[in-house]
Amino acid sequence: MPKTASQATDQIPPNAENHYPVTRADLPLSCPMPGMSLWNSHPRVYLPVEDSGTVRCPYCGAEYELVDAAS
Repeated sequence: MPKTASQATDQIPPNAENHYPVTRADLPLSCPMPGMSLWNSHPRVYLPVEDSGTVRCPYCGAEYELVDAAS
């Protein structure tokens, strides 16, 4: 079976999950994240996850959780 465009690369499919754990290495956090395929996603928006430890994207509703909140 041939690979689809998203399977042919190492990119994360955008909007494929509803919950994404992130670390401080991912900051500044944007949705879609840099490793996500952008061709079928919404415009990039930066999200202030460090304020509360969790944040929801206003475009797609994906929730991001800062898993190493302690510095």
